Amino acid sequence: MHVPDGFIDAPVSVAAGAVAVAGVALSLRGARRELDERTAPLAGLVASFIFAVQMLNFPVASGTSGHLLGGALAAILVGPYTGVLCLSVVLLMQGLLFADGGLTALGVNITDMAIVGVPVAYGVFRLLITVLPANRRSFTVAAFTAALVSVPTAAGAFTLLYALGGVTDVPLGTVAASMIGVHLLIGIGEGVITALTVGSVLAVRPDLVYGAERLRVPLQLRTTPATGGGR
Repeated sequence: MHVPDGFIDAPVSVAAGAVAVAGVALSLRGARRELDERTAPLAGLVASFIFAVQMLNFPVASGTSGHLLGGALAAILVGPYTGVLCLSVVLLMQGLLFADGGLTALGVNITDMAIVGVPVAYGVFRLLITVLPANRRSFTVAAFTAALVSVPTAAGAFTLLYALGGVTDVPLGTVAASMIGVHLLIGIGEGVITALTVGSVLAVRPDLVYGAERLRVPLQLRTTPATGGGR
């Protein structure tokens, strides 16, 4: 889904860049409420993990491959605001170091994958965990579903941007069918990776999962009644 340079015209690219800047600025403010001295290092680990896993592609159809986007994973582990920041940093580094997505299209890529994908993923996740039983299996199912929904949603956001400013002669219907159809398949892989990762963290350190506050058992102070005795 990484958009190259010259695929979207300048006016729409500039507008998407403005949306990306506003979204990142809002996320910087929101992340202050999500992060503390315990969870801030986790955000760095999440960004590094997404950066590394995005380099691995898996086949999804004939001649087509996909990779983890990571929006749902970041949102669930470290919060939606911090998730937007993690994904934005990953997209910036990929564009600078590997030319994976054009620098003039950076605003487009951040808008559809981070600004759209992350909140949608977290919204689906929160909706599901409010109606499902509060256990690890339910949270894993919610993580899978959130990731599955977020990927074609991000593809839909790109399709809208293409409709507004695409410069190729490919018909919009063809772009929409290809992007959303293929990314629905990619979403299945994304869901599996997200569910496995979130489930693994929940199994050992549920206190580190931002979206798992319902699974955290508050500490209770137990006292032993004083017993009478001799001197």
